[in-house]
Amino acid sequence: MPRRQTISAAAVVLIAAGCTGAGESGPTARAPGAPESTKTSLLEAGATALQRDAPTDALDVYLVGFHPMKAEPAHQMEAHHFCRQVNEDFMQCALYDGNTADANLTGIEYIVSERLFEELPAEEKPYWHPHNGEILSGQLVAPGLPTAAEHELMRGKINSYGKTWHTWDTGRSAEAASLPLGEPKLAWSFSRFGEAREGLVEARDRRMGIDTEERRAARQDLVPLARPQSGVDALKGRFGGDTRPIPGVVAKDGG
Repeated sequence: MPRRQTISAAAVVLIAAGCTGAGESGPTARAPGAPESTKTSLLEAGATALQRDAPTDALDVYLVGFHPMKAEPAHQMEAHHFCRQVNEDFMQCALYDGNTADANLTGIEYIVSERLFEELPAEEKPYWHPHNGEILSGQLVAPGLPTAAEHELMRGKINSYGKTWHTWDTGRSAEAASLPLGEPKLAWSFSRFGEAREGLVEARDRRMGIDTEERRAARQDLVPLARPQSGVDALKGRFGGDTRPIPGVVAKDGG
């Protein structure tokens, strides 16, 4: 089966007029260390010519969104996802702090459909965050895709869940570190307007030429597809300040 077939047949064939923002976003940290030697550069060139990189070649879906840490919601990061759609129900992503060749690897995310999430044991479900808030708010985007193709991709992710671990905070925050230090942090998602810290989304939009409000308005036809999700209320009231509901984002069983 062709690798891209599982994303959405419509998303693959749509070559609609008008593309989403696809600006560059460089890394936010530089790891300390000596400049790369000539020997290392030659070894890299040889590896490029002779070794396989099939797993990373398959990371052909690019998403950009935001994650608060579940144990510390004020600690929030912009995340560039480079993903492989394994099948219709499962996607796996490597997370970076930018989209340039020198971006830093900062974590991983696994994405499952609602069907697979419901089959998980009860003790596993608290690790998985809901995606409807990210999609219906317009915050999760697929830069560079034609507008209609991005819309179909988001339609395919409605009601899905993600399990995300950040291993390195290189972000634009006081907690940023020059090396991947400490324990991995379980990330979560925003389920209400006002939960993202001031300027977080706006800075991404300016840097990359993205209009989050435009995305949100264009996705209102997805609201009827959204079903109640677990985890929507997991961080309710823990962000401070005023928040308001995102239309279509509903907690399941008080969760």
